[in-house]
Amino acid sequence: MHVDYNDVVHKGQVLADIDPTLFSAQIDSSQAQLAATYAAVNRAQANADAAKLRLERAKQLVKSGVGSQADVDAAQGEYDVSVADIASSKAQVAQIDAQVKSNKTNLEYTHIVSPIDGVVITRAIDPGASVAASFQAPILFTLAEDLRHMRIFADIDEADVGRVKNGMAADISVDAFPSESFHGKVLQVRYSPTNTNGVVTYSAVIIVENPDLKLLPGMTATVAITSAEAKAVTRIPNSALRFHPSPALDAKGNKIVEAPLPKLEPKTGRIYVETVETLGKEKIEPRIIDIGISDGITTEVKGDISGLKIVRDETDAATKKKGLF
Repeated sequence: MHVDYNDVVHKGQVLADIDPTLFSAQIDSSQAQLAATYAAVNRAQANADAAKLRLERAKQLVKSGVGSQADVDAAQGEYDVSVADIASSKAQVAQIDAQVKSNKTNLEYTHIVSPIDGVVITRAIDPGASVAASFQAPILFTLAEDLRHMRIFADIDEADVGRVKNGMAADISVDAFPSESFHGKVLQVRYSPTNTNGVVTYSAVIIVENPDLKLLPGMTATVAITSAEAKAVTRIPNSALRFHPSPALDAKGNKIVEAPLPKLEPKTGRIYVETVETLGKEKIEPRIIDIGISDGITTEVKGDISGLKIVRDETDAATKKKGLF
């Protein structure tokens, strides 16, 4: 082992070494086999040269009338076999040479090197431990590239994901620093859903600068994403937009059926304004106003509503003013 937790490492730096004894022995064995096959090639080449001389001598004897065609055929057969032996030996050389290269590659893999510049987050092995590789390579080290630039993976509810866009500002808080807020922005909203006990969420990747290294990998963070913003605008409580007066009663105490109010258009709201303030004879009437964004408590009003007394709830005569602002 050459590194430990929190050590800063550089690309190409050796982190650990696997015992190379077995791999070195395999290289020595394959190199010895390679030398033997080269010798076999030389032997086959020598046999081919001798067979070629015998073939040429047999052909000369036939031309001079001393030898026979059977001797020529036999010499030709020996020469063809020796040529085939050369090809077979060369093929064995290529095969064992590839094995030597494979063994050398395996020996190089005994050096576990860092693929990036970063810091050691996790060391999953100890000196003397066995490393078993199967279909999935074992995790020996976990490295973080640069802790000064962090990514936060936030679970966005499906009801809110439609309002989250790339580039939006985000404020991050963690339990380790409850009085401090970190600022970042949305890098990506991933399309892949996560279903946990019937609750569907989408993962948003948020980048945040971490120059003081206060944020650490694995921390639980709470993220507030600013989807819209309005400054220096008029706003009213959402209760004023939800208010609807109780139905009027006739002389017998029965409810008077009133005509339904017109349907609201998008980006509009309905409020009720007090038009008569005389005690016991108060009157209110609906008004349609243009509205903007809402934070769940108040809503932006686009237009002038100064001087209007907007009703938020119904109270008795003694506490009438409690429902006005």
